[in-house]
Amino acid sequence: MDNTNNNYDFPRADGQQNPYTSQNAQKKRKPGFKTGLFIGIAATLVICLLVTFTAASAVTGGVLTPKTLSKIGLLNGIIKNYYYKDTDKSDLQTGLYKGLLEGLNDPYSEYYTPDEAKALEESLTGNYAGIGAGLTQDKKTMIVTVSFVYDGSPAKEAGLQKGDIIESVEDIDATSMELSDLVQKIRGQAGSEVHLVIIRDGKEQDYTIKRQNIQIPSVSHHMLSDTVGYIRITEFSSGTADEFDAALKDLQGQGMTSVIFDLRDNPGGLVDAVTKILDELLPEGTVVYTIDHDGKREDYTSDAATYLDMPMAVLINGNSASASEIFSGAIRDFKAGTLIGTTSYGKGVVQSTMPLADGSLVKLTTMEYFTPSGENIQGKGITPDIEVEYEYNGDADAVAKKSDDEMTAEDFLNDSQIKAAYDHLTGAD
Repeated sequence: MDNTNNNYDFPRADGQQNPYTSQNAQKKRKPGFKTGLFIGIAATLVICLLVTFTAASAVTGGVLTPKTLSKIGLLNGIIKNYYYKDTDKSDLQTGLYKGLLEGLNDPYSEYYTPDEAKALEESLTGNYAGIGAGLTQDKKTMIVTVSFVYDGSPAKEAGLQKGDIIESVEDIDATSMELSDLVQKIRGQAGSEVHLVIIRDGKEQDYTIKRQNIQIPSVSHHMLSDTVGYIRITEFSSGTADEFDAALKDLQGQGMTSVIFDLRDNPGGLVDAVTKILDELLPEGTVVYTIDHDGKREDYTSDAATYLDMPMAVLINGNSASASEIFSGAIRDFKAGTLIGTTSYGKGVVQSTMPLADGSLVKLTTMEYFTPSGENIQGKGITPDIEVEYEYNGDADAVAKKSDDEMTAEDFLNDSQIKAAYDHLTGAD
């Protein structure tokens, strides 16, 4: 996964004060809290909490009434006496925990076993044992597609390509579960193997791929001409802001005077990563704010130390979600750049992950977030300023086999959405 952003109090192009800057904007969080928040399609905001509940408080305070406990006992007895196989008590208990969260009918709230919790933590650091491919999932059809393959990864060496449809992982139908759960099936012990069935050009292909320890960069960058730079952010993980800063400085050193930020297929990530990047790009003001179920508002701001004073374009699509939409919404509301592509995913809620004493954790939707202008994009997404459908006008198969270093400016500009952003920045549109 990969990603980027910055801030100042400056007049708009029309000479009026930017409506989203504020002399009274809250100060940014102290550094000690910066690891606390994350948002994405699969997972969002981390809080360091240790949650314990007593049986007495649970029974008297909510779902586990005496009648409910009695029914659970009855169901357990039916299973014990009539189910045709031996059962595992731990599996049944885990099913109860997961079922309680599923009862919220919220796709983002979930119970994680200790092993699942560990895997989630690894995914946020960008360091895990897997195959090194980015995946996206259509929220209606549940179809899972390879969105990118990392150079030097087991997936790249095996021959997986962008655009491949994942039909199954081991014996699991890929459309039968949420993407976050499917990813955990693909990951595992380094050195072990995972079997995938993919569909490419309407034909099934089988791959057995050996998992390796993967250190995923979240930012890549290129110069598309003498003056136009390109930065792709695949997710907002713990190291993304530093990677972004290095990429930005490198491109500026090569003469960049305008820039394209590519957030297509970026599922989100850490709130602190995206707001730190926005602090580099934007003038002083609120870049995003959250409101919890008690109505408490919390602002995340950029300061007046730095901002990027050059034309910007941001590429988005239907898989650009959460932290990507925070980025896009802030750029749009500050009138700092132009959004190009197709409407984004539409995830305007934030989750808190609450570690439990046994190593498990609960991920629960606890807040809504709002763009600087006060818009909540849940279920709607962000509409680009310039709508352009994706089309690749070169040899897509040949490009899919190239490493990142082998990509040329022409390879990038054969992408219709990148080309539209390039033409917009250079005045050719």
